[in-house]
Amino acid sequence: MAIEILGTSQIERMRRAGRMAAETLAFVGARLRPGMSTADIDRLVREDTARRGGHPSQLGYMGFPAAVCTSRNEVVCHGIPSPREHLEPGDIINVDVTTNVDGYHGDTSAMFLIGEVSSAASRIVDVARRCRDAGIAVIREGARLGDIGAAIEELARAEGVSVVAEIGGHGIGRHMHAEPHVAHTGRRGTGPRLKAGMALTVEPMVNLGGAAIRTLDDGWTIVTADGSLSAQWEHTVLVTRDGYELMTAL
Repeated sequence: MAIEILGTSQIERMRRAGRMAAETLAFVGARLRPGMSTADIDRLVREDTARRGGHPSQLGYMGFPAAVCTSRNEVVCHGIPSPREHLEPGDIINVDVTTNVDGYHGDTSAMFLIGEVSSAASRIVDVARRCRDAGIAVIREGARLGDIGAAIEELARAEGVSVVAEIGGHGIGRHMHAEPHVAHTGRRGTGPRLKAGMALTVEPMVNLGGAAIRTLDDGWTIVTADGSLSAQWEHTVLVTRDGYELMTAL
């Protein structure tokens, strides 16, 4: 699959999808409480997405059974909502929302702190957000794809945390997952050059312990191999001639 370069009308559709995804994420995040199940989060995402005129992109994607990924504590990504899993004080949780509007997708995620959390939990959430922002900051036409991962990895290393290498961001547009793969580790000056009109997700998964991961028996949920906390933040980003545009920022 070739890397898609979006035209003016396509970019406007992406803006709409990104805005809807961001609004749903904010709506759900404001309602998270101890005792709520992750299935409750899924219900809120479905209801709010429908109310805004969109469709949850994740629902049924390659057999995924839910409308949102809910990844608590040591879960790195792809956590499946469940009525048996409840939020507890001290938890950190990533809520990952992707909205399809008129055939285009907006993809975003954020971390939420449930009640009072440990200093270690607060720290990994903060570092993960700054890693995302460091990766985004280097995006511009003519930059190399490897510059994104290098910026993320450099900050993570300076903070003494690790970055998951096996899973990355991706191109996005008419398809939720498209070329190119956006690695969150790498070397500056390597990889394809970015071009104006490309849309990418930058979504580093940062672990308090080691970078190793494993997949649970459900075939989806990915956790840290050492049980340490993990955090992730995500934006959909448009490459522009003079930098970038955040398509999922409110």
